[in-house]
Amino acid sequence: MSSDIELGRGKRGRLAYTFDDIAVVPSRRTRSHEDVSTAWAIDAYSFDIPVLGAPMDSVVSPQTAIALGKLGGLGVLDLEGLWTRYEDPEPLLAEIASLPERSAIARMQALYAEPIKPELITARLSEIRDSGVVVAGALSPQRTQEHYETVVNAGVDLFVIRDTTVSAEHVSSAEEPLNLKEFIYELDVPVIVGGVGTYTAALHLMRTGAAGVLVGFGGGAASTTRATLGLSTPMATAVSDVAGARRDYLDESGGRYVHVIADGGVGTSGDLVKALAMGADAVMLGVALARATDAPGRGTHWGPEARHARLPRGRRVTVDQVGTLEEVLYGPALVADGTANLIGALRKSMATTGYSDLKEFQRVDVVVNPPR
Repeated sequence: MSSDIELGRGKRGRLAYTFDDIAVVPSRRTRSHEDVSTAWAIDAYSFDIPVLGAPMDSVVSPQTAIALGKLGGLGVLDLEGLWTRYEDPEPLLAEIASLPERSAIARMQALYAEPIKPELITARLSEIRDSGVVVAGALSPQRTQEHYETVVNAGVDLFVIRDTTVSAEHVSSAEEPLNLKEFIYELDVPVIVGGVGTYTAALHLMRTGAAGVLVGFGGGAASTTRATLGLSTPMATAVSDVAGARRDYLDESGGRYVHVIADGGVGTSGDLVKALAMGADAVMLGVALARATDAPGRGTHWGPEARHARLPRGRRVTVDQVGTLEEVLYGPALVADGTANLIGALRKSMATTGYSDLKEFQRVDVVVNPPR
């Protein structure tokens, strides 16, 4: 049955769902939460929890990347952020956090106009590597050709190419576009790339050789992409579509598994649970980790979209701080709104529905909530 609906005589649209529109349903045996595994692995790298820290200056610094790695996750450093533009960005991070809302974007545009310094890319990634955790850094497609050699030579383990939308078939008459298939083939490290929101776009990215695909536009709570560009990714449907592409590409490629990572719309533990239930292997968290008292945003949150020199598609937002990074992930939670003890909530949901690991949990039953 088609889910298309008629918007008018000249246009039809597909019905799609956000995480708020669905719920997970217990439908089989239950089990003890102590018997549940939240482990996740991509390429040669294994993690205790399916959590990546989003490459945003308010979420991941070298110190928080190290802390997140030691807590079982993966911190992805924004290699176009303040940490690769300034020797000591701490005063600038504090300044951004203290700015009035009306002047925050203009000041960020000025701060991020400072050139990226290759030696700082090397220094930041080396700092993370020296701690013994897995090293991941992110560039936009526009900056990848310019800086990827510096990133690889610095010893990155996972290379992330992230933007609002990334396609395998970018067309430009003004510049030579990044050929993802050639780039990934020649690179010696696994690549995670995105975002995408459709089956076809995801399948094309999987065919480039990517190890993982990011689903969504990122940004989430700090993004104004829908208001500025009219673009939106209903995440429940998007994750399911990309998980379908993963299944079909597994058959097409003769067994090559590409990981699906939900990137955007995952603000609470309930959203995390539903992202995995719809088929994601892991989630990339922004605002959820920005709520930590030791996050570099100091109670504020913004993404790369907010600093765009000509068309900002994000804003700096204030967030409630609910505990340390460890408490945000593992508790104890002092609030009951799904913003703390994210992993404890995931384990409880998996136990309540009877699933012992994340791959099994992707088969859990879900329902669509009736319209309000």
